[in-house]
Amino acid sequence: MPNTNKTISAISPIGNKDAVQLVQSYPKVPLTVDCVLFGFEENTLQVLLIKSDLDHFKGKLSLLGDKVNSNEDLPSAANRVLLERTGMKKVYLEQVQTFSQPNRHPGGRVVTTVYASLLNSKHHSLEITDNELKWYPLQQIKEMAFDHKEILECCYSWLQKRIQEHPLALNLLPEQFSLRQLQNVYEAILDTKLDRRNFRKKFASMGFLIDTNEMEQQVNHRPGKLYSFDFEQYQLRKKNWVGIDF
Repeated sequence: MPNTNKTISAISPIGNKDAVQLVQSYPKVPLTVDCVLFGFEENTLQVLLIKSDLDHFKGKLSLLGDKVNSNEDLPSAANRVLLERTGMKKVYLEQVQTFSQPNRHPGGRVVTTVYASLLNSKHHSLEITDNELKWYPLQQIKEMAFDHKEILECCYSWLQKRIQEHPLALNLLPEQFSLRQLQNVYEAILDTKLDRRNFRKKFASMGFLIDTNEMEQQVNHRPGKLYSFDFEQYQLRKKNWVGIDF
């Protein structure tokens, strides 16, 4: 009987030259990254945007983005974009989605991978503010360059889901916070009013809040108790934590 147990390389050898030729035969489609940074100030959810420098979208708001260089991976490109455009370092970014509609860029086909983060803007100052880079209230954004409004809406949905799966919203609060402050953050991100009693009951049942035995000071409402988040307990129990269902 003939020997049919041949290796693939024996049947169809592929050397470096063939691999290069194969890649060179692919369509040349630029790859970019875009970053969506959410922040929170004065009970308002914000997003960091810049004015587009492309004539086609002159004056319109745009996400922070750039091409992916041939010598870097996607996360490295996203972090480089933040450093070059804002001066920010060590920002945790999470990959959300890739957008690949053929007509999403007026200059030709461009595929972009989007990264997002929720951060405390007070802890991440803007070292660079070119092209009117600043924080904008999310609910005031009506029109953007490219398909960036669609991307922003996608990332906002991602954020609303994530804060119910993980305690990301705690990043926006001081080390000691009141339950009123905590609820304000969740209401702003979820864009809905939450029942005060049920909200406090849910968080109390989790066992992640530590009573500091201190009260709010110099507030124009009845002072509330101050709490801190027990990150140690969360780390121990996060594998079995099912999140928050509002």
